[in-house]
Amino acid sequence: MELSPITPHLGAEVDGVDLAQELDEQTFVQLHQAFMDWGVLVFRNQKLNRDQHKAFARRFGTLHVHPMYKDQTKHPEILRVKTTAESVYTAGEGWHTDVTCDEFPPLASALYITETPECGGGDTLFADMYLAYELLSDTMKAMLDGLEAVHDGAIPYVGSYKSTPPEGGYPRNTHPVIVTHPETGRKVLYVNSGFTSHIKGLKPAESRAILSMLYQHIASTPRLIARVQWQPDTLTLWDNRCTQHHAVWDYFPHSRYGERVSVVADSRPVA
Repeated sequence: MELSPITPHLGAEVDGVDLAQELDEQTFVQLHQAFMDWGVLVFRNQKLNRDQHKAFARRFGTLHVHPMYKDQTKHPEILRVKTTAESVYTAGEGWHTDVTCDEFPPLASALYITETPECGGGDTLFADMYLAYELLSDTMKAMLDGLEAVHDGAIPYVGSYKSTPPEGGYPRNTHPVIVTHPETGRKVLYVNSGFTSHIKGLKPAESRAILSMLYQHIASTPRLIARVQWQPDTLTLWDNRCTQHHAVWDYFPHSRYGERVSVVADSRPVA
């Protein structure tokens, strides 16, 4: 297994691993360490069926079922990511972390892209939330420490995607603004424009001002970002506990197709 970093702090391409095959324990241990070190791992030239895709993700834990697709029966763990000339939106167009509205948000996501736009484009940007936290002033860190924010699934799924909520509505949960990664022990900025509605205990104007500043900090700091350029048959695995991502829809009217499998964390985000 060989690693080629994408940036000095986030993202690496992995060569010499066939994800269609069951990974032996030594290879998985090396891969897991690379996942901890780099946050985003890119595997090229992979030929996977859905069962192989799920089997790889399952090595990291229990598979997640997306709240918008709980009624699927054959492959409920597979989230189709399809954009065509007829699409009114593309999934993930905006900085976010996957499904933070859940009580136990996904710890990892594995997106397998099989069709890329013939015109080029369709990249995914990833942002390092360790570094986003570290670049804040000590005063801002102290102010954010101990605060909690509400993450609401209705924001993207109803507000942006215009879906019909299930009975009881989409998940809505509270998580710390600053969390500690359960495996590395490092501090992470854990609010995102996709799901975070407000910071508890603040007046609405105060919450909006702080969240707007944090979102702008993420979106306007190129140093945080690693860019994954997709090719057909590429799988990218990322750590949702310490990254955000943004799917770039710059290829209209061309198409892009992939399928995503995510892994549920076994604990809630904690400070």
